[in-house]
Amino acid sequence: MSLDKILSISGKPGLYKVVAPTRSGFVVESLLDKKRLSVNAQSNVSLLSEIAVYTLNEELPLREVFKKIMDKEQGKPTSVNHKDDKLDLEAYFFEVLPEYDEDRVYASDIRKIVQWYNLLQQHDLLATLETAKEAESGAAE
Repeated sequence: MSLDKILSISGKPGLYKVVAPTRSGFVVESLLDKKRLSVNAQSNVSLLSEIAVYTLNEELPLREVFKKIMDKEQGKPTSVNHKDDKLDLEAYFFEVLPEYDEDRVYASDIRKIVQWYNLLQQHDLLATLETAKEAESGAAE
């Protein structure tokens, strides 16, 4: 499953995978507790494939940020918890992405990224980053 099928819903914890479309939106399943719910088209949702992180030079897609975390952690969960102190999270994120824009990327954003990475890692959904990367490089050749 790619990041195109994983989304975040404003006001609801965790991540959700799209299960099926409906007339007025879609049905999603929580990665936290496997509960399904219907989300209407007016809900504030964000596909992970559409999210990017501000750096000093450009906006880096979240897929690339997850890849950098995965490389640093060798595919294991992060060494910091999303509930850790703000300074610890910022220091960790600086190790992962030294060029991130500290003025536009807040501690709450870093918390979400760390939490999302750990959720995806726990459900073995990070392997899609590898296959997507290989598909992109294969298409470029």
